Amino acid sequence: MRMMMEMRSLEAALLVVILGHLASALEVPLDLPQPPTITHQSPKDYIVDPREHIIIHCDAKGKPHPSFSWTRNGTYFDVDQDPSVTMRPHSGTLVVDISRARPENYEGVFQCTARNTYGSAVSNNIVVRQSKSPLWSKDKIKPFEVREGVSLVLPCRPPAGLPPPIIFWMDNNFHKLPQSQRVSQSLNGDLYFSNIRQEDSRNDYICYARFTHTQTIQQKQPITVRVVNLDAINDTMADYYNDTELLTDAPADERRPTFLIPSGHSSSKTVLRGHVLEMECIAEGLPTPEISWTKVSGDLPSRRTSFLHFNKTLQIVNVSESDAGDYRCTARNQHGFAHHTISVAVKAAPYWISGPPKNLVLAPGENGVLTCRASGTPKPSVIWLMNGDLIENSPKDISRKVEDDTIIFNDVQIGSSAVYQCNISNPYGYLLSNAFVNVLSEPPRVLTPANKLYQVIENRPVLMDCSSFGSPIPKIKWFKDSRSSTLDGDSYILHDNGTLEIQVAQAQHKGKYICVASNMLGIYENHVYLETREPTRIINQSDDMVVQRGRSVVFECKVKHDKDLMPTVTWLKDNEEMPEDERFVVESDSLSITDVSERDAGVYTCIVNTTLDRDSATAKLTVVESTPAPAVIHGRPDAPTDLELTDQKKRSVQLTWIPGEEHHSPIQEFVIQYEDSLHHQRYWHDLARVPGTKTTAHLKLSPYVHYTFRVLARNAVGLSEPSSPSRMYKTDPAAPDQNPKGVRGSGTEHNNLVITWEPLTGLQSNGPGLHYKVSWRRKRPGSDWTTVTVANNSKFIVSGTPTFSPYEIKVQAINDHGEGPEPAVALGYSGEDLPVAAPTNVQVSVRNSTWVKLHWDPVPLHSIRGHIQGYKVYYWRKHSLHKHNPDYTEKRILTFSGNHSHGMLPGLHPFSQYLFNVRVFNKKGDGPPSTTQQFETNEGEPGPPASLLVTNPSLDSLTLEWSPPHEHNGHITGYNLKYQPVNNSNELGPEEDLALAANETSVTLQNLKYSPRYKFYLNARTSAGAGPAISQEAVVMLDEARPASPFANVSSSVEEDGALISWEYWGPEKNVYVEYIADNSEGEEEWRKELVNASQNVKLKGLKVGLSYRVRVVAKGHNEQPLHSEELFVTVPAVTSRQVDIATQGWFIGLMCAIALLILILLIICFIQRNKGGKYPVKEKEDAHTDPEFQPMKDDDCTFVEYSDNEDHKPLKGSRTPSNGTVKRDDSDDSLVDYGEGGDGQFNEDGSFIGQYSGKSSSRDNAEGHESSGAPSPINAMNSLNSFV
Repeated sequence: MRMMMEMRSLEAALLVVILGHLASALEVPLDLPQPPTITHQSPKDYIVDPREHIIIHCDAKGKPHPSFSWTRNGTYFDVDQDPSVTMRPHSGTLVVDISRARPENYEGVFQCTARNTYGSAVSNNIVVRQSKSPLWSKDKIKPFEVREGVSLVLPCRPPAGLPPPIIFWMDNNFHKLPQSQRVSQSLNGDLYFSNIRQEDSRNDYICYARFTHTQTIQQKQPITVRVVNLDAINDTMADYYNDTELLTDAPADERRPTFLIPSGHSSSKTVLRGHVLEMECIAEGLPTPEISWTKVSGDLPSRRTSFLHFNKTLQIVNVSESDAGDYRCTARNQHGFAHHTISVAVKAAPYWISGPPKNLVLAPGENGVLTCRASGTPKPSVIWLMNGDLIENSPKDISRKVEDDTIIFNDVQIGSSAVYQCNISNPYGYLLSNAFVNVLSEPPRVLTPANKLYQVIENRPVLMDCSSFGSPIPKIKWFKDSRSSTLDGDSYILHDNGTLEIQVAQAQHKGKYICVASNMLGIYENHVYLETREPTRIINQSDDMVVQRGRSVVFECKVKHDKDLMPTVTWLKDNEEMPEDERFVVESDSLSITDVSERDAGVYTCIVNTTLDRDSATAKLTVVESTPAPAVIHGRPDAPTDLELTDQKKRSVQLTWIPGEEHHSPIQEFVIQYEDSLHHQRYWHDLARVPGTKTTAHLKLSPYVHYTFRVLARNAVGLSEPSSPSRMYKTDPAAPDQNPKGVRGSGTEHNNLVITWEPLTGLQSNGPGLHYKVSWRRKRPGSDWTTVTVANNSKFIVSGTPTFSPYEIKVQAINDHGEGPEPAVALGYSGEDLPVAAPTNVQVSVRNSTWVKLHWDPVPLHSIRGHIQGYKVYYWRKHSLHKHNPDYTEKRILTFSGNHSHGMLPGLHPFSQYLFNVRVFNKKGDGPPSTTQQFETNEGEPGPPASLLVTNPSLDSLTLEWSPPHEHNGHITGYNLKYQPVNNSNELGPEEDLALAANETSVTLQNLKYSPRYKFYLNARTSAGAGPAISQEAVVMLDEARPASPFANVSSSVEEDGALISWEYWGPEKNVYVEYIADNSEGEEEWRKELVNASQNVKLKGLKVGLSYRVRVVAKGHNEQPLHSEELFVTVPAVTSRQVDIATQGWFIGLMCAIALLILILLIICFIQRNKGGKYPVKEKEDAHTDPEFQPMKDDDCTFVEYSDNEDHKPLKGSRTPSNGTVKRDDSDDSLVDYGEGGDGQFNEDGSFIGQYSGKSSSRDNAEGHESSGAPSPINAMNSLNSFV
């Protein structure tokens, strides 16, 4: 069992935290005069939920309590004049009631000012914005039909929300789509396929956008992907078209990778310090490429780097300036590879170097300093304000001097109190901090509660607080019991903030302590008390146990503690709470488990807690199968003993030992460790491992080491305690066995050579006096070696070397006992300098509207004067060839790594004139530029029109007005206008096309009669084609004075439980309801409302019988003007007679009694006829009907057949007789029509069958059967009765 005590390092860390807290800024008690201090404010970027009230926080403290005011967008915001805005009492917090106002009306930049008679503090600029989760467009997405093996990109393009949404792809069953190296989602949400397969065919690729602020999820229309197998299509189409081969393309061939994103060979990215840098490279190819990442200019920061999305995304968190540089992603498969270089620039918003400025409390005549020190990239500017106004515009104060980021105060006086604001900003952000200067004369006071009791465990540190305030700042002194001498030194440490620390508390330290605070205005003292307690210890605990299943086990945990501390004991199993099981019994000093099973195996921990300290111990329980033999308890082996060193040589020694007790588990191995007290004292290192059957080891040693050995034994249970150390064995020094590794040569200046190497460790030095012999010579015939001796270092600089010349270098290790082996020769180069020549014969070839190809003759290597890194093309857009566009001067750089002589220049603006030059560069920098040349790009597709507005909507027409595109990209040749109607379910109708001239900027559309809503698409054309379209949606007005009614086909139907009102609706408003009122109502009666839940029908219940009602459907829009349908008249008829409850009618009760009496009479007649036996020729009747299924009455089911002398074939009224004269059994496939005469069977209104069943016999039978239908039998009467019930 192992004891786990609190670590000293944790205690030290806790002390540092406590002392740091105590050393924080001086706090002025709130009962003393002081300027305002902002205590709470909303974040700088404040995104609000439009469904909730807007609360903009601003709280402050001060004496007197400050008043508050606000600005909005730089101007005064009068809270009292806005009925929707209130300010909380005793606070500056604003509350906007959105039930009375629209949230978007309160977007803007807010700033709070808290002021009292001593100054004004201001908050940050709080940018309030409304969160947005817009709906996705309902446009239908055409299916993607692609050939197997090619790449594919499924666009997501979610609506722009605030904040941006989280994107994910799922199917119709809400299962996430599987992603892999082949299929993955990009950072912008699109789904990329490096190559497509047959199994990718499906019709439910759905992109979802989750807007976290409003907790809503929007869904894009499903995308269908069909992977075409062209071989099968060719066979089918060839058969159909007389063996004509229509498709000859085969599935895509295997190919080397190319990048889908980013495009080109290089790109750039800017990231802010402290933010997350994400770079992605997605490639296509067959087989699927693998992506790898490197940093060209250094190593990746391993602890902050993650590779996501199957290595396609490189993520670096908490970015710092060292992360700037070039990063290269490589896509590779068996056919080749592709590179892309991303140049990362790191900028930094302002950040504090030593924290924001702290409040100053000064006595009259004292001096002080406010420091506002921050950094950023680019370097931020510092602006000082006083009480919210620029310090230059504030009243002059001879005691104040502003020096850049510091304000110096000399000989301050009463009345100089104020709040100073420090504003540090650069293009990427700002820091705003308030710090007040409070000039006070105040005698000292101690803020720590009087007679406070401190308790501490013996031999632990203790901190006793003496928090004070005064102006001037009081001096603190501590005394114990009496004022004989101050406590400072020996075991006491007095901190600057007045805290007294005792590093190791002992029993003699307990007692009364006196804290005295004094300044020129007075003295104040406070008493505290210290008590020491004995530590809490577990003095008896169980070892690890092996127990048979079904047996019992007891873990002991006996505790020794201070008599004044009450410990609590907690047991854990595998660091979790104990299971609720009656087999586990916890007592004051033990845990018992009965009937042990395999699930009880694990690590059990006993934790003892008091208010001051804790202790814990663990034991492992192993459960084994029960055996008839007595239980054997397995344990870790005992430590080996009697270590002895024999066969001692310069580089080896033999170690022997005696094994300890195995505890029923054989020893598997011995671990031999050593301590080097000369180079690395108190650290044990593994030296060798030997099998558990050996007790001797021959150890190889190094020179100049002071060895001490120990041995540990390991079995199946665990590792033993280490043995007692052996005696020390010192090896003799010797010359080094090896030379330094990693010898390199490079220059930091154009005329030097820096030689570096990895120095030997103390164990590798083999002796004292380690140093190095460094030799170098120029790599050319006849050069001699130059040698110097360098002390134990890892670098030597050779000065005066020619620029970028090769050198041979070697470094040899030497100590006081000789030299190391002959070193290997390494090759290095002296320092580089800037190239001196420019590329020549530069040519340009324009390929299309957005890229050109460049050619140049490489610069000779001797003119580069360094390792060639590549070529840079500096290019800039001079101006557009369109006369309306201005000139451009922003230069861009495209880098081609390596010794290239040509390259592509992508991403150009169409129809523009560019200037460019080419430069070679090495590690030192760029060479001179080539002659600047120019080229012109071809025309391209234009950008979308700048605007599209709908004006003058009327009954069946409207006017569209637009502005030309910002980016012409050529000569505009015309415009294409497409429009289509939109129905009630937002589905688009047939599309109409209209070609317009280039000089037109408006068009009027007539005869828009097919729909009240239309969607319009407008794009511009150049000779290169049509550009992207701008879209707009509009509603055609039915009336010039008011909007058209959005309702049609309003109808009604009256049912038993109410009137069903139905309609069609195409309006945008969601607030729809039905109003109704009695037709003959008086003027004072109001319309009643029935709400509608997103449907287009509603049932009105509770209408009065016999009345007529006026009904209309209403939609209420944002302008609060309701839109009505035409009124509908609905009449509720009186109740019909069949709706009366006949069960309570007297005639019905009498009829039922008569029917019962008639049935009784018939039963009596039947009984008499059976007993007479001979009145009718029954036997002859039976013989005449030879059908075996025709039988007289049966006793078991009480059915009967009646015979008479003159109607032999007439069935009994109400009996069921088939058409062939036989009585059919109840077959499962019989139908009621089989027993009826054609269509004579009838059904009543509720679906019950009424009438007789009659057989198909002679005409007389048919006629008589029809007669019987007029007088129903008792059975039919009962059937009729059932139809009413």
